[in-house]
Amino acid sequence: MLTDITESKAACHCGAVRFTVRLSDGLRTARRCNCSFCRMRGAIAVSAGLDGITIDQGEESLSVYQFNTGTAKHYFCSRCGIYTFHQRRSNNAQYGVNVACLEGISPFDFEEVPVLDGVNHPADTGLSTGTPVGFLRYTAVAPESPSVPMIRRARLKSGQ
Repeated sequence: MLTDITESKAACHCGAVRFTVRLSDGLRTARRCNCSFCRMRGAIAVSAGLDGITIDQGEESLSVYQFNTGTAKHYFCSRCGIYTFHQRRSNNAQYGVNVACLEGISPFDFEEVPVLDGVNHPADTGLSTGTPVGFLRYTAVAPESPSVPMIRRARLKSGQ
């Protein structure tokens, strides 16, 4: 995985919303959050500045969801429901961008992702941000594993 990517095309699942994103520090800012909303949406987000997102298509299809303090703005496609990006509460000068929307990137490309404490949000507690409260790990099953169905093993071996 190329952690140094600086710019990427991105889209929701149905393609109604398409955007270009300039990442603040490549994929190195990947993280999850354990707040009630992030727990339910389950996305891995990377960082971009507020000037780092250009909507190329479908701005009219974007909807926004705000809750609790109303500070964070969570944008999603009103057609397919996919979360695309959000303006962060922890840093209003940043967007968190759903890595699954980035062209050629999957959340399963990350072996380990830090989980930050959104339950005890820094804006509420005064505690510093950035210290993980845990890690989400993904370990792929080897193609030879008997737990992988035969057809999947054949595809994994052929690189499909």
